[in-house]
Amino acid sequence: MEHALSPTTLTELRRPRPYPAVSVLTPTHRREPYRAQDQVRLRNVVAEAKKQLEADPSVTRERRADVERQLDQALAEVDLTYAEDGLVIFAAPGEHQVWSLARTVPERVVLSDTFLTRNLVSAQAAERPYWVLSVSPDRVTLWNGSLDRVAAARIGGFPLTRPVENFDAERQERIGDMPSTFRDEGTRHFLKDADSAMSAILRGNPRPLYITGEPAALSLLDEIGGVTKDAVHIPHGGLAHGTREAVWQAIQPLITAEDRRNTDAVARELESARGRKAFAAGVDEVWRSAREGRVRLLAVEENYRITVRGEDGDHLIPAESDALDAREDIVDEIVEQCLETGAEVRFVPDGTLDDAQGIAGVLRY
Repeated sequence: MEHALSPTTLTELRRPRPYPAVSVLTPTHRREPYRAQDQVRLRNVVAEAKKQLEADPSVTRERRADVERQLDQALAEVDLTYAEDGLVIFAAPGEHQVWSLARTVPERVVLSDTFLTRNLVSAQAAERPYWVLSVSPDRVTLWNGSLDRVAAARIGGFPLTRPVENFDAERQERIGDMPSTFRDEGTRHFLKDADSAMSAILRGNPRPLYITGEPAALSLLDEIGGVTKDAVHIPHGGLAHGTREAVWQAIQPLITAEDRRNTDAVARELESARGRKAFAAGVDEVWRSAREGRVRLLAVEENYRITVRGEDGDHLIPAESDALDAREDIVDEIVEQCLETGAEVRFVPDGTLDDAQGIAGVLRY
């Protein structure tokens, strides 16, 4: 199952497909006993997708069989042991993908000539992704970080390794000789290669970058002067060979502190916007401002969800999820629209925006 959404991947997902491009969405759960229910629910929503394919007169028999086969293969790849809060299956002639999201999605099936990506975009924004690079003289490991976890990222040639003759890290640490390892010319070239590889990844998928390593390693990266020089340095050795749990324990205090600073900064910006009449609050007002491209900063509470329906196309009003014209993922739609128009999107803890009904925006004009 896919997790990390890069700009390149998003562009590929958004390109037109031969009709029908099927998007299947369903909420999932991280814990028992709900996973057994998730399995039934997932099978039912895939069955509904097949039913819609069968009923669509514009879909030929051969194409329907192809897409149904792709749906079956996608379903076989789903492992709910690792379920998060939402699951998305994309299937089109000759291809399929399965995405696991750390943000809930409404249950729905969409047949179109493009895949429905707004839930992926919103989930990615809510995850606040970052990179962690763990360096040592003989190994550099890249980690894909999100709101509450990290996982090994095997992209761009990472992890990078090299043989080091007569290298005994434990002995060098005991006798205090670790700095000499990083003065070695081979180590310098190795870390410079790692810096170049990281630079290529950041060009295609820019995110905040944290680097863990011995103080001598971090100092050497400063001397090299590439992209790793301007990253947040964490003097913690051993993580290039460590587990993701160990990396998360090292990085978590910084992530928590950064989230707190971001939340405070958002609150200050919103308060300032109120004073100069550049403030929008509530889903209807923010939605209209987003459609006009007026939102510069969008703030959304992490678990804010609301189902609405359109009123003559000009206003949104609350609705029940089973209403005929209900829009269950209007918040994700707003997030995607704001990102498309160059706005900054920040998710903040629940309760932060009580006076704005859970969603607010700083306007450009």
